[in-house]
Parts: sequence; structure tokens; C-alpha cells
Amino acid sequence: MVEMGRALSKAFPSMLALSPADRESCAQDLVDAARASFATDQPHLAIAELTSWKETATAVAAGLSSGSAGLDWFDDDETVERP
Repeated sequence: MVEMGRALSKAFPSMLALSPADRESCAQDLVDAARASFATDQPHLAIAELTSWKETATAVAAGLSSGSAGLDWFDDDETVERP
């Protein structure tokens, strides 16, 4: 799948912000989502997956990651009031 990640990064340059391992995961996820989209006639599945990975790459390029200092992550069971 390394070759697929490299090929897809030419079509989707935002993937270059991802690590090589994340590019592989991205490529596999996009292929799986495309297959599911074609099989179910639901194109939004592939579009949602592509958008998700593009936003992840944007966040990584901005310096954000799960290990970024200064970020506060909420627990799943914690509720936040609307402003």
C-alpha cells in the first residue's frame, strides 16, 4: 500500500503533511470507502472519508497532534454547555 499512498499524494497533496504510516492508512481508508460507496451507491461515504483525512492533514500541518502540549481533550462522558 506504500505505492498507493505515494500515488494518492500526487492527486491529494495534503497527504504530504501526514507521516508515511498515516499516508498508508489514509490510502487504505480511501480505497475502502470508495469500494463501499460504489457498492452501495452512496458517494457521500468516500467524500466524508476524503474530507476527514484532508482535515487531519491540515491539523498536522498546523502543528496539532494528539501529543500536542497545551491541548485539553474532553472525555466522552463529559458534557459542555452551549455558550
